[in-house]
Amino acid sequence: MKAGVLGLGWALSAGALAAPCLPAADLIERDRQYEEALRVGDVAFLDRWLADDYVWVHNLASQTEDKAAVLARSKQPAVVHKSRTTGDVHAHVSGDTVVLRGLSTVEQWNADGKTWRANRYQFMRTYVNVGGQCKLLSVQTMKVWSSPAGE
Repeated sequence: MKAGVLGLGWALSAGALAAPCLPAADLIERDRQYEEALRVGDVAFLDRWLADDYVWVHNLASQTEDKAAVLARSKQPAVVHKSRTTGDVHAHVSGDTVVLRGLSTVEQWNADGKTWRANRYQFMRTYVNVGGQCKLLSVQTMKVWSSPAGE
């Protein structure tokens, strides 16, 4: 009897460990918070949210950043964008891993401070369960569209 109860307990805890980070809708909302944290340089949020071995591969592998690089850049952002928004986001779940894919639009102020331009990126972000906490492990972005500079 005890062996059966212990086995059931182990099976339930193993199932919990294999559960995805968050329900998809909650993860998509938290992912929007990640975009905002990047926009304003919220280092505390990024430090909690990014996995220790996080990696971001930018457009056509033009740049690769790890967690330390993103945190350092966020501490002293060269620019604060007008906005960072996502859309058409889809969640793909496999075990305790969730991959989000969608479009991210980054609006950046022009030098006049009154007009802006936009860049749109296709993204894939991989979230994993690390010790019961959802962490962003990797990001890959590819630019798919840019507005004229004087919009």
